[in-house]
Amino acid sequence: MVNPRSPAVGDQLGDGLHQIRFTGAFYCRAELTAPWGVEFPELEGFMTLPVVLAGRCVLEIDGERHALEAGSAALITHGASHRLLSAADASSTPIFDIPVEQIGDTYEHMRFGGGGDRTQIAYAVLQVDGPLSARMLEELPGLIRVDSWDDGEAGAFQAVLRLLAREAESIQPGGEAVMTSLADVLVVQVLRSWLRTSDPAATGWLAALRDPHIGRALGRMHARIDHDWTLVELAREANMSRSAFAERFTTLVGEPPMRYLAGWRLEQAHAELTRTTETIASISSRVGYTSEASFGRAFKRHHGSTPGAVRREGAPFGIAALRPAPIR
Repeated sequence: MVNPRSPAVGDQLGDGLHQIRFTGAFYCRAELTAPWGVEFPELEGFMTLPVVLAGRCVLEIDGERHALEAGSAALITHGASHRLLSAADASSTPIFDIPVEQIGDTYEHMRFGGGGDRTQIAYAVLQVDGPLSARMLEELPGLIRVDSWDDGEAGAFQAVLRLLAREAESIQPGGEAVMTSLADVLVVQVLRSWLRTSDPAATGWLAALRDPHIGRALGRMHARIDHDWTLVELAREANMSRSAFAERFTTLVGEPPMRYLAGWRLEQAHAELTRTTETIASISSRVGYTSEASFGRAFKRHHGSTPGAVRREGAPFGIAALRPAPIR
């Protein structure tokens, strides 16, 4: 008999996708005419999404070449260097050496190439935002491809592609906001497609998320980070005995539940310190610490730096975080 408290695997994966956070560093609408080639550097901490809206191209990454037709998208999850080419033998130019029209703070329009066959690409570079997103992306393959004809969600992928292609044809009022929002939707659709069709690993964070018992406990931990969780409470959420829960959690995730919770709180605090203006006291309370002093000590042990130092350093964002520093 299925216990009513045991959620379906799909529910847990949905929760995981719902908690993914990323921030658009920049978006580009590229009009390319053969021969052309664009070279992208390694972008640690970012994922990239080229979507072919018209024409075709070759994606070269990790020594392999992949043909992308109109309606294809490729999610490069770990920010690996790669090239997009009109043909396999085309030469390439570093992306930041190509003149662009700056439409907005994070939106560019590129016209580039030799005047031959036309290819239109929408390109998004997204900064991984938050420890849950980073944890999930660690376990994804470096490249996830989706073709519109493989769409198994009643044409949802094709529908977003059509909207994206329409917006890319011309610059309209509000076009930047529409293009960037559609690109974000496509990322989630690509991840959903991979999670739905991939063979689950035996262990790891995604395996834990798929598990109907451990996944529920993880979801509750993440949703109520400030709660004073005990092992007994978490085992109850998983509908398991305390010993069975602790053993299964450790096997799947790689560390005991309470250690995972402590680390997750401190990772979340680090993210908030670099991306918000909330006070350190407020952040420490929100991640479950009743004392700012105890929070500071735990934070330094975990990160090797004080909360104040992390706040002062901040984090680079947007195109400024990607472009190479000018040579002086």
